[in-house]
Amino acid sequence: MARHGGPMKVAEKSRDFKGSIKRLFNSLNTFKYFLIISLILAMISAILALVAPNKLSDLTDTITLGISPNLNEEIVKDIMSDENISSEDKKEFQELLEYAKKEDVDLNKISSNFDKLPKSIYEIVKPKIDMARVKSIAIFLGILYLVSAIFNYVQSILMTITSNKFAKKLRSSISKKINKLPLKYFDTHETGDVLSRVTNDVDMIAHNLNHSLTSLVSSLTLFLGSILMMFITNPIMAITAIISSLVGFSLMGVILGKSQKYFTQRQEQLGDLNGYIEEIYSGHNVVKAYNGEHQANKEFDNLNNKLYECNWKSQFLSGIMQPLMMFIGNFGYVAVCVVGALLVMNNIITFGVIVAFMIYVRMFTNPLSQIAQAMTSLQSIAAASERVFDFLDESEMTNESKLKGKLNKENVKGKIEFKNVKFGYDKNRTIINDFSVKVKPGEKIAIVGPTGAGKTTMVNLLMKFYEINSGDILIDGVSIKDLTRENIHDLFVMVLQDTWVFEGTIRDNLKFNKKNISDEEIMEVCKFVDVDHFIKTLPGGLDATIVDNDAISQGQKQLLTIARGMIENAPFLILDEATSNVDTRTEELVQKAMDKLTKGKTSFIIAHRLSTIKNADLILVMKDGNIVEQGTHSKLLEKNGFYAELYNSQFETIVE
Repeated sequence: MARHGGPMKVAEKSRDFKGSIKRLFNSLNTFKYFLIISLILAMISAILALVAPNKLSDLTDTITLGISPNLNEEIVKDIMSDENISSEDKKEFQELLEYAKKEDVDLNKISSNFDKLPKSIYEIVKPKIDMARVKSIAIFLGILYLVSAIFNYVQSILMTITSNKFAKKLRSSISKKINKLPLKYFDTHETGDVLSRVTNDVDMIAHNLNHSLTSLVSSLTLFLGSILMMFITNPIMAITAIISSLVGFSLMGVILGKSQKYFTQRQEQLGDLNGYIEEIYSGHNVVKAYNGEHQANKEFDNLNNKLYECNWKSQFLSGIMQPLMMFIGNFGYVAVCVVGALLVMNNIITFGVIVAFMIYVRMFTNPLSQIAQAMTSLQSIAAASERVFDFLDESEMTNESKLKGKLNKENVKGKIEFKNVKFGYDKNRTIINDFSVKVKPGEKIAIVGPTGAGKTTMVNLLMKFYEINSGDILIDGVSIKDLTRENIHDLFVMVLQDTWVFEGTIRDNLKFNKKNISDEEIMEVCKFVDVDHFIKTLPGGLDATIVDNDAISQGQKQLLTIARGMIENAPFLILDEATSNVDTRTEELVQKAMDKLTKGKTSFIIAHRLSTIKNADLILVMKDGNIVEQGTHSKLLEKNGFYAELYNSQFETIVE
């Protein structure tokens, strides 16, 4: 498997923010009604919030007016003409008026002297709050805020449902895509990077999608709506608030431009780091055995530092938005208060307008930071979705829906023929040059040769994991070009060098994808391959839970996979280095089990230990993609050719 910077490393595509976001929304088309309703509710919630400041202004003015003395020229005339007020009281009130006129003071600003007025006059001019109006405005505001909160809550639920269902859809698409990708993709991509796309990138899309879209819509609504409402309320105050916050626009644009590339790099570096961790962890024993911890840690630190650099730069540039917007907002408060005070002194606006503008400034500046955060989230979404969509856009295996050929494994005789097969992993490197061989039903065919000769490649071609460049492979006279991969795989049992068991019961591992088989049949097969004693020693027997770790020996895993293959009971068998990972004693047990498994089946055995294939009906000796020798073990030794050289070299190594 290629790793970072290696010759098989697949380069990431260039960044396409607009294209990725556009495709993301096209993919969300299934959830468009939920999405539209959620965005509309977010917009309505923001609009309702915009109505509140003016009502708060009215409430403030009503209270302010109520706590101010109720005195003007008309009330003065009424008091002086009121016959119920005594002349002495009127005289005392007249003295107060003359004092105000002499000092050129507004009557309403000499309230400190009002409590000295006669009671009859004080009852008329004392402050009176219109509680009915206050109650009416308060109820209206309460309903307004409640409805806004309900709309916001409903849109939040809808958006959560949408984002999680979309994430589920993406994971399902990736799962289906994995089964359609050719083996070549997994040979050229790290497992950790693929896992990162399935987990980290999809989670990134779901999490940020849940918070960014509605936040962006409501913030834009608040931003534009607050500007409109400010100009309607008072243009001078509106211009003051906008100019004081204008610097935020330019800074936000600069920061977004700087941070975008780091979000893309962060996702790429995260995939590289995950790939390396998966690679090192899976080979942890080898790393320890070769004292490679220092080198592994050094490489990990290098990748970790790269991820750290991208992380802190992207997070710093996006995180600076919040304090910057807070400063701009606070500066806007100060500017509004100063200008508002001057306008109140000149009787241009009321005090309630300042209160309204304090809220409008917050509605104007806060959306800037929310818009910035939403744009940051969209950048993360774009970076993650591009990686997911790149995976979903990978070339798939050829469509086989039009193939009409079909072989029933119950009726297959077991004949296979390779006819002038040529194959190469790329155009410039041919692995199999001109391979031809006929295999009779029930024969045991051994394929031997040095590393890189093309042994495993032949099996991959036979299983249609790769498409041949030219020539043909026939199964019972039917070309594999006319058969679906599913049909071909149903005809074969594979026991590989790398054993695979999954976390689950022994029963589930043995009857993998096989239905309608009883425990008695399973145990009969296990007894046949001498693995029944091991199963009986486990607590629970067939119900014992196992995992793919060192708790089970390699030989035990291999015997379980052989039992699984015997339960499958297909007419063809492939054994690819099935005994290479076990000790000599276990090899004998595995070999006996394989002999039982191969009985009555057309078998292909790939082995480096030539002593294990002495009883093969035909041995194909491969070198540089060609069959250089073929025959039985004894005949090939008599020829004293390449096979004899390979066979004898094993004993020379032992003697040395």
